[in-house]
Amino acid sequence: MENIDQLLDYLNLLAIFSGVIVGFVLGLIGSGGSVLAVPLLLYLVGMPSAHMAIGTSAFAVAINALVGLVSHGLKGNVKWRCAIIFTTAGIIGSYLGSSIGKIINGDILLIIFAFVMIFIASLMLKSKRSDHASDIILTLENAKILVPKLLAFGLLVGLAAGFFGIGGGFLIVPALIMALNLPIIYAIGTSLFSVTAFGLTTSLNYSSAGLVDWPIATQFIIGGLLGGIIGTMMATKLAEQKSTLTRIFAIILILMAVYMMYKSYINL
Repeated sequence: MENIDQLLDYLNLLAIFSGVIVGFVLGLIGSGGSVLAVPLLLYLVGMPSAHMAIGTSAFAVAINALVGLVSHGLKGNVKWRCAIIFTTAGIIGSYLGSSIGKIINGDILLIIFAFVMIFIASLMLKSKRSDHASDIILTLENAKILVPKLLAFGLLVGLAAGFFGIGGGFLIVPALIMALNLPIIYAIGTSLFSVTAFGLTTSLNYSSAGLVDWPIATQFIIGGLLGGIIGTMMATKLAEQKSTLTRIFAIILILMAVYMMYKSYINL
């Protein structure tokens, strides 16, 4: 019994540590960190299946995004009308995507997920953010043009987020910029509303099949909040090196993706 208790304590620490890593990366470079959640839960914490890792990480990412949403909302960085329209379509997509993901072989799902990691890394390597955009307010006059764009982008991004069990911020931010020509700060703030909703939709769908480990998710969230605070503090000090840090992280993502492909392939 004592050995079992020690093992549980060890797993708890690993879950918290994994959350710290994800929160730290998100706080430090502002994107990409949530995609680490699934491989960390699988290979470090030792979750029994890809589906369990996806369902658990989706909930943890959603709660961490909610904390960020409150912060950005208080600063006025969220376009609430646009967020609600975008997210309404995205929730439908997220439910469909997560339903499809649940029935796919776990190892095949991880191989596809690894390709997505490489795609995210390539975007991060090439990313050149710009604030040369104009602020926009959704009104009755421009709704006929903007609402169809928001619904279409929201459905597609939600589908991807649900299928892979990720927050999808790396897709939502550029989607909002393309649909609305938003400045980056508003796109990031608004995206957190969608990340929260998509993650909760995905996790609830997975939980209906018993594929969410709630204690591990809670510990992961605690670690994520701590890591986010540390990462945000470090981001201020390392602002000039942010592009270099982003590239280093992108390379780490690629290496992890290759490892996931290898492990999943030999298990097929």
